[in-house]
Amino acid sequence: MSNNLLQGKTGVIFGALDEQSIAWKVAERCHEEGAKIVLSNAPVAMRFGKINELGEKISAPIISADATSMEDLDKLFTGATEHFGGKIDFVLHSIGMSLNVRKGKSYTDLNYDFMSKTFDISAMSFHRVMQTLWKQEAMNDWGSIAALTYIAAQRVFPDYSEMAESKALLESFARSFGYHFGTRNHVRVNTVSQSPTWTTAGSGVKGFKEFFDYADKMSPLGNASAEACADYCVFLFSDLSKMVTMQNLYHDGGFSNMGMNPAVLGL
Repeated sequence: MSNNLLQGKTGVIFGALDEQSIAWKVAERCHEEGAKIVLSNAPVAMRFGKINELGEKISAPIISADATSMEDLDKLFTGATEHFGGKIDFVLHSIGMSLNVRKGKSYTDLNYDFMSKTFDISAMSFHRVMQTLWKQEAMNDWGSIAALTYIAAQRVFPDYSEMAESKALLESFARSFGYHFGTRNHVRVNTVSQSPTWTTAGSGVKGFKEFFDYADKMSPLGNASAEACADYCVFLFSDLSKMVTMQNLYHDGGFSNMGMNPAVLGL
């Protein structure tokens, strides 16, 4: 159901890989709500994913960009503003990858070159995105920038490895850059801490199914779906959230405030 919440708005969405991706669902919902979209992902992800199908479905051009490359980001946002014929209203950062997790390295035996790459891809890329937008003055006043994060930034989830520190850094960038963007352009910057979600990336984490089931029982409302997260992002990109900034917003069915749920114990 569309309420035209984003009618006339323009946005750039990073990270849509396939139909399971939260970024894919966000792009679909933003399109349904009237927004014009530019899609972007890393060249290697574009080769293995289905982003071209999404582009055709929502009539969105695709501009490949390595989010760790300032040159690529500069070309992306220059191309996006040229395509829109003006500035950008919203941006979604949905980018994350850990080589240590992929290689099965335990947290007590991490490869530090891998760790640096994890931080660069998963967190520093968010600062790069915002710095590029800032220098190009590419955001419209009262625009909205959001990044997807996870509660492991605050709590210990052993198998999440150094992605936990990446998300903590990501959230810090949102607060710090949120001050500067808010002061200059009334642009708001937030992070969304989503429930464990059945995405291609998330389901690759060791023990994901067991943890997904645990979180679903622990949360009074159950796990939030990718579709529900897309609805929440639409709200953040809309004018209904004009005074919300520099926040880490939990979208997790209540999981973040729970200590114990009898349902987990089978009571």
